[in-house]
Amino acid sequence: MPFPPLNPDFAARVRESFARQSAMRLIGATLTDVAPGAVTVELPTRDDLTQQHKYVHGGIVGMIADSAGGYAAFTLMPADASVLTVEYKINMLAPAAGERLLARGIVLKPGRTLSIVRADVFGVTAGSEKLVATMQQTLMVMHGMPDEARL
Repeated sequence: MPFPPLNPDFAARVRESFARQSAMRLIGATLTDVAPGAVTVELPTRDDLTQQHKYVHGGIVGMIADSAGGYAAFTLMPADASVLTVEYKINMLAPAAGERLLARGIVLKPGRTLSIVRADVFGVTAGSEKLVATMQQTLMVMHGMPDEARL
């Protein structure tokens, strides 16, 4: 279900914003795909991101799902707006394992004030994807608020 972006420079704006996220840098996540209403975040798995069973920790899975969903919504927001997560619910469907994780966010309904997004997280091993988590998210369109940090 394609939605037109309100900002013709949405892709550059999303990439610049993602690059400022220290948390994504900390865990080694990268932004791999950006399209109107859809974003993919990739995370190579490593031991320091795992829990006691050596699966990627659920908090890390939630982080990349939240970023993928948030940036998917951000692609459709006006140039003078920024994005903020209001809430999300995530279901862990299988252990988060593989060579890397992919979080794919897709906008279900963009709105003037709130946008609804779904993000699915996949574990990838030898090119094969397995769904490990699914999230539904509500995001706030923060009109008139720049995306850059204000101190």
